[in-house]
Amino acid sequence: MNRTRLTLTVLLVITLQACAVFKVEQVKPWQKRTLSEPAMQLNAVTAETLADEHIYFSKEASTGGKDIGGGGCGCN
Repeated sequence: MNRTRLTLTVLLVITLQACAVFKVEQVKPWQKRTLSEPAMQLNAVTAETLADEHIYFSKEASTGGKDIGGGGCGCN
C-alpha cells in the first residue's frame, strides 16, 4: 500500500514537472497581422457558415431563432 502510494506520488511529481518545462510562446508584433485576418477567426464567414446559419434559422424560425422567418420549412 505504501509502495503504491509512493509510486503514484512520484509519478504525479514527474508529470507536474513535465508540464512546467514547456514555455508559452508570445505572439510577436509582426504575427498579429496574420492572426487578425478573417480566415484565422473562429467564425470566418464562408459558404459553409452561411449555409449552417440558414439551416439553423430555418429550423428555429417557429420558436424565434436567430432571425424572424417562416414556419421552419426552409422556404423563407
